[in-house]
Amino acid sequence: MAFSDAIFAIIITLLVLDLRVPDVPPGRLLSGLLAQWPSYVAYLASYSYVAVVWLNHKAAFNRIQQADRGLHWTNLFVLFSTALLPFPTSVVSHALQEHNNADQRVGIAFYALVGALLCASWLAFYHYLARNPDLLKDQVKDEFFPVERLRALVGVVLYVLAGVIGYLVAPLIGLAIFLFLPVFYAITSAGLYQFRVTHRITHRPPPPPD
Repeated sequence: MAFSDAIFAIIITLLVLDLRVPDVPPGRLLSGLLAQWPSYVAYLASYSYVAVVWLNHKAAFNRIQQADRGLHWTNLFVLFSTALLPFPTSVVSHALQEHNNADQRVGIAFYALVGALLCASWLAFYHYLARNPDLLKDQVKDEFFPVERLRALVGVVLYVLAGVIGYLVAPLIGLAIFLFLPVFYAITSAGLYQFRVTHRITHRPPPPPD
């Protein structure tokens, strides 16, 4: 856990390095700062994403009593994909400030690709835990990690959708979806299983006999 927390701290530090003092003539500082709004939005989206990844990581490992080699590798996959985030964040920020529509579309698609990869790494992580319940604490419900795979799959689908819409329709729509997704994952960071709707679905009583 200490190693993972250190990686998350480094990633968040790298994100803020993309925020710079604008190179503008004297008296134009305010307009220069306002012109850098894509940097602020990209930073917000990625910082929020890393924050909820950290929360999800904590929530998952609070339910794990021991780790084997397979779990270590899936965890490294999560860390690998999370560590990529500063790069597409910088790409999107630069593309939006340059006002080139083609580059903006590519930047949004690239960010979506990395976001989908990160969700896919969580899908692999949750799948491994669902298949290896012996690694979990006794009080963890059997349905928890199987249901969490659905949450990761939703992320993969929405990031791919954001990339397609951002590339084919409008980059700013894709950017709006990027801002929405961390909110979804923050709300469900304790687990999708905790939601009343999901609880009803997974505990639906059998139909009465004819």
